[in-house]
Amino acid sequence: MNDVVAITSIAAGGDGVGRLADGRAVFVARTAPGERVRLREGMKLHKRFARGELAEVVVPGATRVTPPCPHYVQDHCGGCELQHLSYESQLAAKRTIVGDALRRVGKLDIGDPDIVEGVEEWRYRAKISLAVKSIARSGRRTIGLHPYDRPASVFPLLNCHITDFRLMALWRELRSRLELLPPRLTRLTLRLDREGRRHVVAESAGDPWTNAAALRAALPGGENVICWWQPVDGAARVMAGPATGFPATAFEQVNPEMGAIARHWAVEQLGDVRGAVVWDLYGGIGDTAVLLADRGAHVVSVDADEKAIDWARRRPVPAPVRFIAGKAEDVLPTLPEPSAVVVNPPRSGLHRNVTLRLAGQPVGRLIYISCDPATLARDVYRLGVNYHVTDVRAFDLFPQTAHVETVAVLEAA
Repeated sequence: MNDVVAITSIAAGGDGVGRLADGRAVFVARTAPGERVRLREGMKLHKRFARGELAEVVVPGATRVTPPCPHYVQDHCGGCELQHLSYESQLAAKRTIVGDALRRVGKLDIGDPDIVEGVEEWRYRAKISLAVKSIARSGRRTIGLHPYDRPASVFPLLNCHITDFRLMALWRELRSRLELLPPRLTRLTLRLDREGRRHVVAESAGDPWTNAAALRAALPGGENVICWWQPVDGAARVMAGPATGFPATAFEQVNPEMGAIARHWAVEQLGDVRGAVVWDLYGGIGDTAVLLADRGAHVVSVDADEKAIDWARRRPVPAPVRFIAGKAEDVLPTLPEPSAVVVNPPRSGLHRNVTLRLAGQPVGRLIYISCDPATLARDVYRLGVNYHVTDVRAFDLFPQTAHVETVAVLEAA
């Protein structure tokens, strides 16, 4: 089959969308709106849709550009999905992805939201996680990223164009010293913290990482590097470098600058919170809690990550904040009644019990910060029994990828 398909839009996940002759939607990676493309044989047909592989761009779209990253083209890197689109087209696609999810899943009568473009289109990531593929018979291993069309494979990474230069400089040094990493390495994460230190988190099976101190000593600027060992399904601990300071395993936006912009806008939508009790659920290391405290709120911040909460408790805050380590769904019955709530859940969205609590006992204003439009839309629909959405704004925290951050403002009905 050598079908020629007209691509009309970009779907959640970054694939271009067209229609087959029988009316089924077909999803094709690395295509752009306005293009006519030829598909390879072997299309995967499902009852209501299909997935095709690009064979040839017959008529290029006006928004197609040349991707600057060689890995994107040569290795089919799955870390980015939209490098072949102009940045303006990426922003338009993300607005549509959010709007479509809220209309289709959230059942809202709403247009595509405004989007705040990224401060930087490149070199914004303060964290990169690398996959490891080992060949048992030879003992060789490849460390890098997965191709989007062969997710079980790993290609060796030379340079990630969306990752901070300082982390890529660290990776260049590490590549010549891989023998000092754990022998049964399963994942390697590099992270830059807000204090400018660089972290190497080695996840492995088997014995602890015994060469961590040797690796740190061999790295240029190694005094500014902290090495962590994380056993598979276990808790990470520092193996070389200071054990105090920012916890490299705690959640923080990979684009800290844009994360701060989104967070400030979210908190501003609460209006005057002086003297009010405000819940900060899934609060991580306390960034939102600090902003709320600075505005005079009585803040209760909850997160399941004990390391994140421990660091948050030791950071300077403008007013006392009650930081609680625990799952939001478990601790809600113990919290004081709030006047407003901010939630920033993981990609899976709100736990059902959190949704039931917020819907059953609505607060005046609820701010939902989301990294996944689909679960945001699902939760907004569930909360719709006692809330209505008054504003939505998207933020491009992840240029060159199909991911988008969204902030929704809900008020009690």
